[in-house]
Amino acid sequence: MTTEVLKTDDFANGGVSFWYRETGLPTARAPLPGTREYDVCIVGGGFTGLWTAYYLKQARPDMRIAILEKEFAGFGASGRNGGWLSAEMAGSRERYARAHGRDAVVALQRAMFDGVDEVARVAAEEGIVADIVKGGVLHVATNPAQRRRLHAGLAESRRWGFAEDDLRLLDRGEREDRLRVAGALDALHSPHCARVQPARLVQGLARAVAGLGVDIFESTAVTEIRPRGRAGEPAAAVTGRGTVRAEYVIRATEGFTAGIAGQRRQWLPMNSSMIVTEPLGEEIWKDIGWPGAELLGDEAHAYVYAQRTADGRIAIGGRGIPYRFGSRWDQWGATQPQTVAALWRMLGKLFPTAADARVDHAWCGVLGVPRDWCSTVHLDHDSGLGWAGGYVGNGVTTTNLAGRTLRDLLLHEETELTRLPWVDRRVRRWEPEPLRWIGVHLIYTLYRAADRRENHRLARTSNYARLAGLISGR
Repeated sequence: MTTEVLKTDDFANGGVSFWYRETGLPTARAPLPGTREYDVCIVGGGFTGLWTAYYLKQARPDMRIAILEKEFAGFGASGRNGGWLSAEMAGSRERYARAHGRDAVVALQRAMFDGVDEVARVAAEEGIVADIVKGGVLHVATNPAQRRRLHAGLAESRRWGFAEDDLRLLDRGEREDRLRVAGALDALHSPHCARVQPARLVQGLARAVAGLGVDIFESTAVTEIRPRGRAGEPAAAVTGRGTVRAEYVIRATEGFTAGIAGQRRQWLPMNSSMIVTEPLGEEIWKDIGWPGAELLGDEAHAYVYAQRTADGRIAIGGRGIPYRFGSRWDQWGATQPQTVAALWRMLGKLFPTAADARVDHAWCGVLGVPRDWCSTVHLDHDSGLGWAGGYVGNGVTTTNLAGRTLRDLLLHEETELTRLPWVDRRVRRWEPEPLRWIGVHLIYTLYRAADRRENHRLARTSNYARLAGLISGR
């Protein structure tokens, strides 16, 4: 590969994402026309906010619901992610189990399995064509240290009671029949994952939500969220275009949470980047395989994630610059040439026959990371405030589970969902700057160093990675 392919005039960079290049940016909805009153106000028009409104409005058609979105519905991670509709969830099973017990954690994982099918069901019911193919997910090990972690993950899954129907080791023949990854030593397959074109899904969901009678106000930035007042004042979302007062205000801002007053240290906006190739030729696909459109991940510490798109490209992502000082983010998704180069090198390593294909588009976005790296759903009936998020890059399915759980909490219903162990989980805030910036960059410097050592045939997990894990608190 030569550096010429990385010139900025050779590929699209930013513009939100390649997914929106396929669909076109949506026509803007009207902003908030002034101060209004609703039963429920949702701040953030991504998957979390849309799923919450969808299920809540279906359960209570007469409920007045508003969504306030700074840009347009699906502008953030919901329209920029890797297209993994997976049952993987942020957080340690052991950490959840210490507080709630083993059975609750198994129930949470089963709810995530079901969530993959629930998203596909709603998409079919609402006529949302989002390239959904449930081929499962492959996790591949490409060096001995990764192989040990992969087998340890399988053993852990068995200890939690998950059977071969949920996760299994492939023999070499089946692995290569599915997908030929250069240097692969082993691979695990789980059926609980589907490929999706995320912009098509989020835009279709937004149309369905609006069709139910939910008011979606775009170009409306919320600067402050206020709890109920002592004199009976309702909760409120404050914007430059007016204030929305409501019985409940739900914060569904994920990686953009730091932009709301008082929330800068709540969830860290972690940056993730992607590239997509031009459509690949028949000879390349004959060499790679990939007929089942499985999602692909590896066991590296600074991991990659990939999919075969519906039109025959490879989209691959990973960490670029992991964090910007002061919890800032790049609004429109432009990413750095060195990040594109790093992802392209990884693409060529995994699929050598695709190494000469052109990069067609690069982009980035932010995802929300809590201090303990565990997702959460919360609602306080006294203050009227609630939230969901902290998905750490596993949000496409988790947002659906969050939306259904928030529906039950808002309706004061005690259900299997409201008893799941991620409900009402609270953790400490992130450290102030510059400790936050130093810590995150140190973590990923250590992870990358660990990957380099392991790629040079260190047969166990590098101590650099263990140190990064201690610093991160994962």
